[in-house]
Amino acid sequence: MIASLLPPAVAFAEEFGDPPGGFLFAEEAELVARSVPLRRREFTTVRVCARRALAELGVGPSPLLPGARGAPRWPEGVVGSMTHCVGYRGTVVALDRHITAIGIDAEPAEPLADGLLEAIALPVEQAHVRRLARARPQIAWDRLLFSAKESVYKTTFPATGVRLDFSDAAITIDPFDGTFRARLLVPGLVVGGRWYDSLDGRWSATGGLLLTAITIADDG
Repeated sequence: MIASLLPPAVAFAEEFGDPPGGFLFAEEAELVARSVPLRRREFTTVRVCARRALAELGVGPSPLLPGARGAPRWPEGVVGSMTHCVGYRGTVVALDRHITAIGIDAEPAEPLADGLLEAIALPVEQAHVRRLARARPQIAWDRLLFSAKESVYKTTFPATGVRLDFSDAAITIDPFDGTFRARLLVPGLVVGGRWYDSLDGRWSATGGLLLTAITIADDG
C-alpha cells in the first residue's frame, strides 16, 4: 500500500495486523514490558517490519530503540520512518547515500474529533480543507491534513533536531493527483546541507486508511 508513495531507493514492509511470534531484542522488550498489550503488539510488529525492510538493504537485524522525541535510532548509514495506527503498521528505510530524510504516517480514514482541526490547522488550511470537502466529500481531508503534518515532522526532526509545531508548516493538498506541498514557516531549515522552504509529499486514501509520505533524495 505504501509502495505507491515511495521512490525506488526506499525499501518498505507493512502489516495490516499483528501476526503472532514477532521477535524483539531484549533491549526493545524491556521498553514495553509494562505497556498494555496493544502497545506491545504494535511496537513489536512495526519493528518486525523494520527488520524485513532493512534486510532488503543488506542491513542485518539489531535493536531499534527510540531516541529523541521517540524517533527511531537507525543503524549507521540508514534513514527511515515508522508508523502505526488501527489496522496498519509500516516501516520505510533507505541508505543515506541515496535518501537524505524520509517520513511516513498512517491514519484511519475517519474525520478528526470536533475541535481538533482548529487546534492543528492554520486558518488558511482550515479554509483549504473546506474546499477539498466540497470537491471530494468522501475523503476525510482534516485527518489527511493531520497526517501530512505528521510526515513533515517525521521527515525534518531526525534530520535537523528542530521541533516543528503544527503551525510551522502550511499544507496544500491536491485532491486529485495524490500530492501535497508543505510550505515551511520556520527560517533556514537545513536538511542534508541544503536549505528548504517547502517539502513535497504524496498521499493515498484506500482500504480505510490514509497514508502520507515525504522523501528528500540526496541529489549530490
